[in-house]
Amino acid sequence: MNYIEQAKQYSGTELENIFFRPMLTGNSARELGVRVLYNMPQPTYVQLWDGARNLLQKYTAAGWTGGTAATRTEKAIQLSRVKAEMGFSAADYFAMVYEKVASLVNAHMDDLTGTELEAAETELFRQSLAENIRVTMWIGDTSASSGYNTFNGFLKFIKRGADSEDFYNTVIQADSLSGSDGIVALFDKLWENADPRIHDSRSQGQLAYFVTSDLYRLYEKYLDSKGGDQAYVDAQNGRPQLAYHGIPVIDLQLGSYLSGTSYPPTFCILTDRRNLVLAVNTADMPGNEVRMWYNPDEMENRQRAVFMAGCELLDPKLIAYAYKTA
Repeated sequence: MNYIEQAKQYSGTELENIFFRPMLTGNSARELGVRVLYNMPQPTYVQLWDGARNLLQKYTAAGWTGGTAATRTEKAIQLSRVKAEMGFSAADYFAMVYEKVASLVNAHMDDLTGTELEAAETELFRQSLAENIRVTMWIGDTSASSGYNTFNGFLKFIKRGADSEDFYNTVIQADSLSGSDGIVALFDKLWENADPRIHDSRSQGQLAYFVTSDLYRLYEKYLDSKGGDQAYVDAQNGRPQLAYHGIPVIDLQLGSYLSGTSYPPTFCILTDRRNLVLAVNTADMPGNEVRMWYNPDEMENRQRAVFMAGCELLDPKLIAYAYKTA
């Protein structure tokens, strides 16, 4: 068999349960490192509550002394309708899908069922789509003439906030990173200048340093330079997750994507993960679907996804940002 000609279409609950939900919930959502809202009502709003402070009072007499109500702020997440399309030569497409099927446990290569092929096709497209959503949520810029311009990403909101000085931001001097210990000084600088609410939320376990790959590697070298048996073992085996004083350090893996954009090639962000929100909706717009089919005229296998996506920075003040110009 050289071609895969069975058309497949996901819409409605199939679109949600088979294609998008495995990609945007559970471990897959945690791997993105941010807060993910999937199929929330459109338009999507996030409610921010600020509980009253100094709530306890002396009990001296009867009566109501509750004061003003808790402050509620509503933040809207603007979703954009997006489309993803891929086309492959039929022979190449079958080879890629066949490799996926071969990796499945207990797959009978001489008697492939439609279910196995469908699962392999779906996974192939889902992986590409997940990566593009991840990249766009960081470097998306709707004002760009090309590239990742379907919706604005977190860096666009951060750059806008930095220009208006809504939060602490500073330029990384090149000589400050000449030694491996410079990365620790950078982490400390962001922590010391961050909003006090970031300090207060540390015990909740949601803070993270989001860094570019060069800073991540610099921190690895810093850890390798420490004497001790554990540093020796980690230098050989690697470290599944870096952290600084209990705060995870996350490699954004954007090096190959940042070139050609207006964003700095090196940066570090300290914030609460819940402050960065990605919203994806596949339910509230007619025509949302995932379709995979074979075009006999072009002898090409094609894949298309239509859905809505957007992201938002909930509170710009809960950001500490440092960057190095090119």
